[in-house]
Amino acid sequence: MQVTVYLTEQDAYLLRLIDRKSQRERKSRSAVLLSIIEEHFEKGRRLGEILVDLGVLSEDDLADALELQRSEFTDKLLGEVLADEQGIDEEEIRRALTIQRRFEATTRQM
Repeated sequence: MQVTVYLTEQDAYLLRLIDRKSQRERKSRSAVLLSIIEEHFEKGRRLGEILVDLGVLSEDDLADALELQRSEFTDKLLGEVLADEQGIDEEEIRRALTIQRRFEATTRQM
């Protein structure tokens, strides 16, 4: 995927901030931009919301899974219900959990 971002001279300070962050973290400018965007949209989100954002799960499927968890599988985590009862790929669940945990850890460090 290719994304084009158009900036004005007034935005130059943002690029300087991104460049400093990329040097500190030893990442490319693109990787830093994507991590900032991901953090903005995913920070504080729950597993099901992240899976919906990733396009793995629909809002209706999430609502069904949450209802199943509440009514029949009270001892299971949502990820387990999604994998066992709705056939969601465990790798996708792990990916969403990684995103979720990344921002939980960041929040705890602050």
